[in-house]
Amino acid sequence: MTSQAPSPRRSDLPVRALVGMLLIAAAGAALLLGTWAFWLLVVIASLLMLAEWGGLTGASATTTRLAQFALSVPLAIMCPWAAGPGFFALGLIAGAAFFVVIVTRRARLAFGVAYTGLPALALLMLRDRIDGVLLVFWALALVWACDIGAYFAGRAIGGPRLAPAISPNKTWAGLGGGVIAAGAFGAVMHGFGLPVRLAAATPLLAVVAQAGDLYESALKRRAGVKDSGTLLPGHGGVLDRLDGLVPVAPLAALFVVTPELISGLLS
Repeated sequence: MTSQAPSPRRSDLPVRALVGMLLIAAAGAALLLGTWAFWLLVVIASLLMLAEWGGLTGASATTTRLAQFALSVPLAIMCPWAAGPGFFALGLIAGAAFFVVIVTRRARLAFGVAYTGLPALALLMLRDRIDGVLLVFWALALVWACDIGAYFAGRAIGGPRLAPAISPNKTWAGLGGGVIAAGAFGAVMHGFGLPVRLAAATPLLAVVAQAGDLYESALKRRAGVKDSGTLLPGHGGVLDRLDGLVPVAPLAALFVVTPELISGLLS
């Protein structure tokens, strides 16, 4: 995700745009094909992100694979043909993280298990609902809208940097453009049946998406690397592409289920 001032790397834009469109098409196809296809895509993305996380935290390939195997247990339970996404899977994610920290003595790697497992659970919980296609599309596309708005506002306006010590190219104008674009998207989605409380929460989630971007930038700066990986031309790694979605997905799911939980407690 970017909220940038003008950058000399303009030649990357066509490749970045093409890969971005292919990723959106893949996500859309999996979403429409059904819960099993979306589950498979989410599992692949989560394991790839954890592999990149291991590299950013300095874990060896063997140790990172151990963490991936641990995460595979709750991911398998989330399968539509198994228990599915729910509180049992949430407990298994916590258990997998605990297992990793006990066995490897790497707290940051264990945190990575939760960091990549929770958004997977959140997205699959949203997809499992009656209006799941709408809700997952909202969670995904609000990040895309924020990304696009931030990129073009940052390039067009420039101005003061948002967090120069972490990511020198990101600007306050980019943050504002991303929030406005996501807010407009939320309003449009309300016209297609998105509850008003979720439409109203969309600008807040855009801020969270930008925070996720900055957090990953801080991780890369600490690791001394430019990108989390090299799998996606023009984007870097999978974690680079999904950095905003990682914190947005759990919060989006929380916004969806909280009224039902409160209603259940009061009934």
